[in-house]
Amino acid sequence: MTDAPRHTALDALHRSLGATMTDFAGWDMPLRYGSERDEHLAVRTRAGLFDLSHMGEITLTGPQAGQALDHALVGNLSALAVGRARYTMICDAQGGILDDLIVYRLAEEGGHPKYLVVANASNAQVVLDALTERAAGFETEVRDDRDAYALIAVQGPASPGILKSVTDADLDGLKYYAGLPGTVAGVPALIARTGYTGEDGFELFVAPADAEKLWQALTEAGADAGLVPCGLSCRDTLRLEAGMPLYGHELTTATTPFDAGLGRVVKFDKAGDFVGREALLAAAERAESAPPRKLVGLVATGRRVPRAGFSVVAGGEVVGEVTSGAPSPTLGKPIAIAYVDAAHAAPGTDGVSVDIRGTHEPYEVVALPFYKRER
Repeated sequence: MTDAPRHTALDALHRSLGATMTDFAGWDMPLRYGSERDEHLAVRTRAGLFDLSHMGEITLTGPQAGQALDHALVGNLSALAVGRARYTMICDAQGGILDDLIVYRLAEEGGHPKYLVVANASNAQVVLDALTERAAGFETEVRDDRDAYALIAVQGPASPGILKSVTDADLDGLKYYAGLPGTVAGVPALIARTGYTGEDGFELFVAPADAEKLWQALTEAGADAGLVPCGLSCRDTLRLEAGMPLYGHELTTATTPFDAGLGRVVKFDKAGDFVGREALLAAAERAESAPPRKLVGLVATGRRVPRAGFSVVAGGEVVGEVTSGAPSPTLGKPIAIAYVDAAHAAPGTDGVSVDIRGTHEPYEVVALPFYKRER
């Protein structure tokens, strides 16, 4: 007998909007409200509104909260300034990625540092268990705050103007990967300038009881700007175009941050030991001297769409595997992210194709990301 999917505080609202719902990591979530292509293009050109309340929030507080995170994660979180955020990862002892995370340093609580760790929905329990275990030797409390927050994102070039109309917070002074407490539409919120779309935007952490009021206020504020509700389907094509990795696809326990081209998140120079350090040192050396495979972008010359698990072929030999693929609404052609042998990873490499159900479809190797917004 399987557990029934969980529902976010906005579940009834999504259904009233006619959303197509789907089970995602044990949550009933909106996949799309209408056309996923229209939702995607709205975020690229105007703005989109997302319910991300399935994400997992974990709070660490106490005198040694920063040191505990430095030991548990690959980044240097104790050096993070109050009000800033950092993209990082939690790895196992072999250097394999357990999850990729965003960590926010919040204002002190009881005179001690306070951090908010945001994990992917599918890995929230794994991350919570690992942090609890790894923090055991430190003077810190690890708190499961998954039920304490709803998370609403407004993303796209019109998002700053929309949010400004319902908050007095200084959004102009809020840098990318920063967060500040404020009030949005009369609702207390952590306002973070973060996102997973490749566009400017904000993620708003609020109490679940306030989620519907905030969603409705943002909907009204964004009506003239062309804001639309968006589901997980377009979130996936948006992040794919932006070259952002997805756990379970580009990132797994079988890959290290260096395999994924994200070795920059590993901070070997921080004080103290951290889980996976020795294995990651070896992975860094391997990536530098003789990388087995590299993560690349692939753009179709035809119309057939590659999917995760499809083989990448060159000279009649399998040289890689697609990790994510979809039609790109922005480029107007199918795209994919794949791990390929280093010999075939250079942008412009000829003779590369994807085996799509027995037919070798030609693809061009390109550097990631496929899309980068103008700043």
